[in-house]
Amino acid sequence: MDANQGNRKAVLLVFVLFALGIALGSVGTYLVTTQVQAARPHASLTHNYAGTVAMFTHGLSLSPDQEKQLESIFNDMRGNYAALHEKLDPEYEQVRQQGRDRIRQILTTEQRPKFEDLLRQIDEDRRRRDAEGHD
Repeated sequence: MDANQGNRKAVLLVFVLFALGIALGSVGTYLVTTQVQAARPHASLTHNYAGTVAMFTHGLSLSPDQEKQLESIFNDMRGNYAALHEKLDPEYEQVRQQGRDRIRQILTTEQRPKFEDLLRQIDEDRRRRDAEGHD
């Protein structure tokens, strides 16, 4: 009986650890996702436009006419987000460059080339994301 009880405890422990892993992973994913969407509020409409329309259409049981109106509203929003993004990009870039200059000032001579390499990679990733978002 002791072996059977030990097996049950082991199975229960594995199950609890598995459940905790799922819970922790879900919470982490939720937090990261909400942080990213909060930082880029237009991303959800830009990157998953069809999914957003489908979610509203099915979730709200929209009629075909309402769905067309919803698409029109979302298109207007996307246009307004793009205009706002264009307008604010120079200010974001100025803040970004000021921060980068401040970082450069605290780095050693050996660290600066590595920093510049990291910046090139970050800028390349941003350009790629922006290009994908505007397609």
